[in-house]
Amino acid sequence: MTFSPTTAIVTGSDSGIGRATAVALAEAGCDVGITWHSDREGAEETARQVEAAGRKAAVAQLDTTDIPGCGDVIDQLADTLGGVDVFVNNAGTGDGTLFLDLDWDTWRGTVTANLDGAFVCIQRAAKRMVSAGNGGRIIAVTSVHQEQPRVGAAAYDASKHGLGGLIRTIALELGDRGITANAVLPGEIATPMTGAEDEDPHEIRRPGVPLGRPGDAREVAAVIAFLASPASSYVTGASWVVDGGMLQMGPQAGSHITSDDWRSV
Repeated sequence: MTFSPTTAIVTGSDSGIGRATAVALAEAGCDVGITWHSDREGAEETARQVEAAGRKAAVAQLDTTDIPGCGDVIDQLADTLGGVDVFVNNAGTGDGTLFLDLDWDTWRGTVTANLDGAFVCIQRAAKRMVSAGNGGRIIAVTSVHQEQPRVGAAAYDASKHGLGGLIRTIALELGDRGITANAVLPGEIATPMTGAEDEDPHEIRRPGVPLGRPGDAREVAAVIAFLASPASSYVTGASWVVDGGMLQMGPQAGSHITSDDWRSV
């Protein structure tokens, strides 16, 4: 089967990694479905950049805590685009709450947004791909915290661990349909989520990261674009870490941290 994607949906593409991914996929020849939760203007700017690359853009509001309504949004975007060859699950949230302070509603809100909603949206896209019979690419943007925990991120870490596991299972079950499924695990990236979208990450010093700086959203998008392309035809069920080497620093952190400040948010 020759896979040549022409349509893609990228959730949470009003800024940051999602916007960079939408633009990268447009430059690779895809019409792109763009979603936003609270920043409509940001989504419309992403659409302008997709159109500037010569591709069609479709914009819709998406709330991944709206179950199963969020799946209907994916179907609507796929209808508008004429299908979905590539689905990038990028929408997500965090809460920054210590485990003992974490109330049920906060826990449920984070897990619903990051995992339950992802399941519904990915399944809708996957059913479309299976029905079309042309193969497909499913890519979930998780986090380095899919693999390593962080203080104050109990719900976030659990949801990202779960999403990574879901992707691996999808890879097993849909491989014979020509559909690959992979996770992309960003470290610290200069985006609105980290409060550094308007800064050049090359000018920010991060001694604890081997490459010495945060990442640029376009550096994550480049990996996603590869996974969405025909060139990744034999890659599935994998977790692609894009973190400047951060996850390799465990033993060094253990021996070089000199205070207990890390124990609090």
